[in-house]
Amino acid sequence: MENANATTASRGPAPFASSPRILDDSPPRQEIPGMQVGTYIDLHKALVIPVVLALMWYYHNGSTDAFVYLGMHGSYSLLWLVKQRTYRDVRFDQRVHPLAGILFIFLPLAGYYVAPYLLISRHITVPPALVGLSVFVFTFGVFLHFVSDAQKFYTLQLRKGLIREGLFSRMRNPNYLCEILIYLGYATMSMHWLPFLILAGWVFGFFVRNMLAKDRSLASHPGFEDYRKSSGLLFPKLF
Repeated sequence: MENANATTASRGPAPFASSPRILDDSPPRQEIPGMQVGTYIDLHKALVIPVVLALMWYYHNGSTDAFVYLGMHGSYSLLWLVKQRTYRDVRFDQRVHPLAGILFIFLPLAGYYVAPYLLISRHITVPPALVGLSVFVFTFGVFLHFVSDAQKFYTLQLRKGLIREGLFSRMRNPNYLCEILIYLGYATMSMHWLPFLILAGWVFGFFVRNMLAKDRSLASHPGFEDYRKSSGLLFPKLF
């Protein structure tokens, strides 16, 4: 569940937001019948724990690896729901037609259910070192996600414009990096190529395009060129 981290404009763990037909940065011109964008994202998150538990029950898999995955994906989903009710992205308040919401928001996000299915249905045993790597990468992603979202939300309550401090001082898109790290952790636990392919589809189909579009949008902001030179598009620029 695309992102303009350094400005008042957009945000984006939800890459589908790049489509102007679904989400843009301007006020809605008319009320569209249907549910809010955030509702489809929240539904996906709320179903994670039931879906994983159902897979564990159906495939009679109560292994440690299955429970580790449940703890990783389930905790992130619950934290997301808490975040949406404390410092949510108001752009997700926009409404979309139910068909668009299902086809372009919920179903693409449901692709992330593939990782637990492959892990649980095949009854595989994940090597301890790989479990440790998955948790390591996932934890860094969760940290970046909620800290950068909180920094952006509360900074913009005080002032508008570019955010060049904290997590944004060396990278312009910590929100996209966090998504990649989180779902990279899930894909690693699955020990299968398909979740990596799904993640790659999000990265190259949405994330990169959105990041480049955001840079073009921010180019008119005073000080952006200096900020661009001192920060990385996705990864921190250390030198």
